[in-house]
Amino acid sequence: MKLIICAVLFFLCTTPVYCQYNTKSIDSLLRTYYKENEPGAFVLISQNNQPIFKKGYGLANLQTKEKISSHTNFNIGSLTKQFTAFCIVQLAAKKQLSLQDKLIKYFPGFNHKTGNLITIQQLLTHSSGIIDHYAFTDTSLVKHATDKDVLNAVKNIDSTYFIPGTRYRYSNTAYCLLAMIIEKISGRSYNDYINKNIFMPLSMQHAVVLQTGKPVYNQAFGYDYDGSKNAFSKLDADEAIFFSTEGDGGIYTSADEYLHWYHSLQQPLPVNSSIVQKCRSPQFKIDSLNRLSYGYGWFVSEKDSIKAVYHTGSNGGFRAIVFTVPSKNYLVTIFSNRTGIDLEKMVQQINEILGVTNNSFTKVGALVSFINSSPIFAACKEII
Repeated sequence: MKLIICAVLFFLCTTPVYCQYNTKSIDSLLRTYYKENEPGAFVLISQNNQPIFKKGYGLANLQTKEKISSHTNFNIGSLTKQFTAFCIVQLAAKKQLSLQDKLIKYFPGFNHKTGNLITIQQLLTHSSGIIDHYAFTDTSLVKHATDKDVLNAVKNIDSTYFIPGTRYRYSNTAYCLLAMIIEKISGRSYNDYINKNIFMPLSMQHAVVLQTGKPVYNQAFGYDYDGSKNAFSKLDADEAIFFSTEGDGGIYTSADEYLHWYHSLQQPLPVNSSIVQKCRSPQFKIDSLNRLSYGYGWFVSEKDSIKAVYHTGSNGGFRAIVFTVPSKNYLVTIFSNRTGIDLEKMVQQINEILGVTNNSFTKVGALVSFINSSPIFAACKEII
């Protein structure tokens, strides 16, 4: 009995020291990336529903010198897609739509050739082949593009990049249209629907979908880093025309409130369990060799029999990444308001420190899209 008691006491004494050592190593790593007087990031790591690391680095606003905290609201870019996808699958579960519905059903004015081919499921999985809206938007008449501008830009196009359902090509356009489908079915704005069905039930009191002209609580501003000048310039809604589209990247939230959302995915209510399962399961193969797929709003990797579910976000000067291993209840969240730092590499380094296998994290390369060949659109949304 004495031996058992001693062993327990030894474990209790040594485990916090080990955890403290790990968190010190993570803090040292992050300090190599972020400086106190520059835009930075908030990093939150959670395991078994308990945050094991929470810390802000740098400034949310270069003018006011406000420091980044767990309450700072960042634009999370394409992490918004997981919320949009959840709402669509939720409507399908309520039999208010079918994932096999064609685009033409919700947009009768859409080109009939493409509108009769593309399904909601293909929009969700980036397998629709729908043409990117950026080059077809008359930006001379638009300061803050909306999802409706996206629809108007593509509705008359009679071609797709490939036969819908046969290939993968990441599409912000698809998720803007999905947000509009939510509006058409619910009779509510995208912002109102998300607020009623996700934010309010989860006590995400300050999370919001960007509405031009309306303030965001504890708002961080995005900044672009110019390495040649070692300088930052503001790159936010007023500087990037496509920053303000909603369904593909319009959500602002803090790390603290995002954790509420993550917990709801790990321990969903019975009514939502099948929805969460579908969203975080492979739905369309991207890379068979690396067992990488896209779910609904999430990348899903099953390499080496370890299922990792993750996504990145990029909008204006904001960068974000969420990496999870659901079976281990492990989460890494990084919300950043600056460009110029590889967040995927950072997650891999954090995983190494904490002993989480990197084989479960497949770094997705740059997409073959208009952004790669059109530098003028570099400030637009999401390359990956």
